[in-house]
Amino acid sequence: MTLSFEEFVLAASTADLSEEPAAREAADAVEYRMDLAENGFEGLAAYDGDLPLIVTDRVEWEGGESPDTADRIDRLARAVDEPAVAAVDVELAAVEECAPVIEAAEGTDVSVIVSVHDFEVTPPREEFEAKLETACTHGDIGKLAVTAHSRSDVLDLLAATHELSQAGETVATMAMGEAGRHSRAVAPLYGSRIGYAPVDPDEATAPGQYHLERLRSLVEALQDDE
Repeated sequence: MTLSFEEFVLAASTADLSEEPAAREAADAVEYRMDLAENGFEGLAAYDGDLPLIVTDRVEWEGGESPDTADRIDRLARAVDEPAVAAVDVELAAVEECAPVIEAAEGTDVSVIVSVHDFEVTPPREEFEAKLETACTHGDIGKLAVTAHSRSDVLDLLAATHELSQAGETVATMAMGEAGRHSRAVAPLYGSRIGYAPVDPDEATAPGQYHLERLRSLVEALQDDE
């Protein structure tokens, strides 16, 4: 399956691909969290759903549950060959170790998302913007998730999103936590190309996520107002 990130993509996050039918009405894709799944790669190989997949096997030191091992890199590289996979997510801090994943995706229709997460703060804008720019140079999409403690944090994130998007970069940005929750609905107006929401609202994969149908309705309402 292929997935264009030329426009906003709403991904339904889950560790259980049997939930995919419940996401079809609201989502454009499913983010499969292999690191949280009971059956990991086997669940991916058995997938026969309709929505394209964004595969994530998040390492422990960046908010996931996968050990930082060669097995994780191998799983991600093998995921690129699965027909339902449209994108694969690797961490900027592990981009050298993830070179086999990026190389496997080259020359295919599978996009590479290079991501940065800060679960404590929103760093100074010049600091996080530099990381986001670097992420864009290593992958097809640069992803940045920070933790907002004020509206000023969100304003900095939105300004950086707009600036990089206007410069031609493909980015996905969001501010985690209650102070940044509204960024998930607003960031697409500034150029963010991916949003995430859980299929099951009780199984959020990051702080401050909206329910899937709620995020879809908010994004569409704001786009209608443009």
